Amino acid sequence: MVEVPVVRNILEANDKVAGELAELYAEKKILCLNLMSSPGSGKTSLLEKTLADLKDEFNMAVIEGDLQTDNDAKRVAATGAQAVQINTEGGCHLNSSQVKEALNHLNLENLDILFVENVGNLVCPAEFAVGEDHKVTMLTVTEGDDKPEKYPLMFHISSVMILNKVDLLPYVDFDLDKARAHASKLNKDIEVFPVSCRTREGLDDWYEWLRKARAAKK
Repeated sequence: MVEVPVVRNILEANDKVAGELAELYAEKKILCLNLMSSPGSGKTSLLEKTLADLKDEFNMAVIEGDLQTDNDAKRVAATGAQAVQINTEGGCHLNSSQVKEALNHLNLENLDILFVENVGNLVCPAEFAVGEDHKVTMLTVTEGDDKPEKYPLMFHISSVMILNKVDLLPYVDFDLDKARAHASKLNKDIEVFPVSCRTREGLDDWYEWLRKARAAKK
């Protein structure tokens, strides 16, 4: 029997293009963030707040990944930021070639921050780099504080874990300290930001991290 290393070949091809993208971002001094989470965690809501609140500080753009529709791209574009939609037609993640193609539809000159909002999924997006400087994983208090244990790779390779919808903590069975401890066990350097996009709690801490990450690209 001959083993065909299909998965390895696919990942190697993806990493090659991801490396090219990383070189492009470095050349143009663009901070690229790969935003990942389960469906419905609030990634687009976080982007809406971030794009609106920091529009006077940074020139920002978003590449949106979804199976279907351009709903999220429309929401992002309403803030005034550049937005490009990628429909994967059933694909469970974005890959570097798709992101490279999407960049052709963005003006990269003087761009400070590029957000790649990945397809809602806590498994596949972790495997496919898109040239990002940092992976940012969002978890909500309605999902369970054991998610880092159940999906370890996602949290192991992320620079940031955003715990969204903390305004719902009084109504759900979620232990914030446990979630933080599980993530820190996987990645001692992970930064954790409890936030509520609805009440704006914690957003200033997220913004300060963004400022520092952007400054590191100059």
